[in-house]
Amino acid sequence: MSSDVCKHCTHAACLDVCPTGSLFRTEFGTVVVQDDICNGCGYCVPACPYGVIDIRPEDGRAFKCTLCYDRLGAGLEPACAKACPTDSIQFGPVDELCNRAQQRLSQLQAEGVEKAQLYGADPTDGVGGNGAFFLLLDEPEVYGLPPDPIVTTRDHRHRPDQPGPHRPDRGGRRGAGRGGMPGPRPGVARRVSCACCG
Repeated sequence: MSSDVCKHCTHAACLDVCPTGSLFRTEFGTVVVQDDICNGCGYCVPACPYGVIDIRPEDGRAFKCTLCYDRLGAGLEPACAKACPTDSIQFGPVDELCNRAQQRLSQLQAEGVEKAQLYGADPTDGVGGNGAFFLLLDEPEVYGLPPDPIVTTRDHRHRPDQPGPHRPDRGGRRGAGRGGMPGPRPGVARRVSCACCG
């Protein structure tokens, strides 16, 4: 398994570096690129600790998983969760998914899978937890994931208690970047994937 889907980081560096506000956090707590606003600068590509943002060769604009923003807006689950034949990709309220994942993790560990672990579910990790977390059977590097992801802009972000540059006001236009918006709200639906069938 190799994961190239967006993890929808709680503290997403891509939001910090986007000069146009093309990247924004949705009402569902997910991170989305608006390709009609993207100028193709590419700053978001190296900012992502997971390497999931790419540039379209046709027009040079950024693209990535949106967790099916359009489907979420229509009250539907993301296509990946809907189409997964083994139900390994699940979508729902974060507390419910965490509880289910913890139970499965305990079961795997009791069966002797010593390296089994939840990845991206810890709100104290270097990105504040992810909107998509994973049940892994081995170390993250085996799956092409960084062992200790960090917000790549952590040393460059403006803190309200210190003087520094402010993001320009974009007139309330959608795509206003971080704009003081918090990360995913507790209880907001998230996705969990696992490396095994169950």
